[in-house]
Amino acid sequence: MARHGPQKEKGVVMKGKKSLFIIGLVVVLFGAFLICSGNLQSQTKITLTYANFPPAKTFPCVQMERWAKEVEKRTKGKVKVQTFPGGTLLPAKNIFDGVIAGTADIGNFAMSYQPGRFPVSEAIDLPLGFTSSKAASLALYDLIEKYPQEFEKVKLLTLFTCPPADFMTTKPVKSLKDLKGMELRVSGTGAEAVKKLGAIPIAMPQSDTPEALQKGVVKGVVSSMEILQDFNFAAYTPYATETNLFVVTFAVVMNKEKWNSLPADVKKVLNDLRREQAEWTGKYVDDHVTEAVKWSKEKYKLEIIKLPAAEMAEIPKLTRPMIDDYIKRMNTKGLPGDKIIKDAYMLRDKYEKQFKNK
Repeated sequence: MARHGPQKEKGVVMKGKKSLFIIGLVVVLFGAFLICSGNLQSQTKITLTYANFPPAKTFPCVQMERWAKEVEKRTKGKVKVQTFPGGTLLPAKNIFDGVIAGTADIGNFAMSYQPGRFPVSEAIDLPLGFTSSKAASLALYDLIEKYPQEFEKVKLLTLFTCPPADFMTTKPVKSLKDLKGMELRVSGTGAEAVKKLGAIPIAMPQSDTPEALQKGVVKGVVSSMEILQDFNFAAYTPYATETNLFVVTFAVVMNKEKWNSLPADVKKVLNDLRREQAEWTGKYVDDHVTEAVKWSKEKYKLEIIKLPAAEMAEIPKLTRPMIDDYIKRMNTKGLPGDKIIKDAYMLRDKYEKQFKNK
């Protein structure tokens, strides 16, 4: 019996070593699995849905596509943005609430489509006399940075405006007197501004306007002049009178839960793009207006009309009651209306000076 002892003991030792080897191998493989799993997780692509309401070729959608490409490039492909122009995911008036509800991760909308809901932004929509989208976009950006409360339910990604609105008409408008009683398609805050100048504002979808112009239901459109090319309005309105009457404000917002779920490096990319995108969009659409006017002159012989200096000086006087009314309404709501308007004018002067002749 004794002579079998060492062999048995040797067998036990061998089995012990084998067990330790197997355990070690399992530990190594499990560790490798965890590392690989972590790497795969870090490489997982994030897809974000982005709802927009105008047609794809218009500037709010052009800026959307530029932003999407920049995000994908700067995150090295980690983030993919799926864009939905033309109201295909959410209609214009539902975009803000749709983003809050999570129907879309991101949405771009015009604040004037929901009067009273964005009181601070509304200040920039007033006829303050901006001459460029660059100046108005950065003024809006800075104003909302100071008074951000109307966007507290979302993550604000950027802000911008359209270029200042002018008159595009079927008959020449060479004087403010020519506007008296003229039916004009206009939307948002612009309707009241047009009324103050003696014209008759008519609300209708942009898509219905060409037919209305041809039938004489309206005699013109009040908007920024990139629509001469983007919507081919130059075919129906051979005259354009420069007034720099008002701008329309836009915001790009993100669902807060989606924002909170993003990795820190992605959040940094999106934050770094906020102000840059506002300035890029302002410059892009200002340049596009220049291009659209040139195109309209060449293709349809568009005539650009400039009002006499004395008449241009009358516009702020005629529209001042709108600003006074805004201050009163804001004060009633417990907001510092006079302070907001003072800040808006200060920012206008700052950026008009910065971008003058640029």
